[in-house]
Amino acid sequence: MQHPFTLEYWQDDGWYVGRLKEIPGVFSQGENLEELETNIEDAYRMLLESDSDGSRPSAMTKQILLDVA
Repeated sequence: MQHPFTLEYWQDDGWYVGRLKEIPGVFSQGENLEELETNIEDAYRMLLESDSDGSRPSAMTKQILLDVA
């Protein structure tokens, strides 16, 4: 089954870098847009696999203060 996701991407030092807006933590890069799409799909699948097999450690959170302009 396919599900639509939003790939937000930009160029950085000649690389296409992107993230899935709907899934925090899924980032990747590629030499071109096609490679980025392939790599972001791999990153998404790896996230799903790590969630399902319990191999990912429990995440912790901490509030921090940052100076903003």
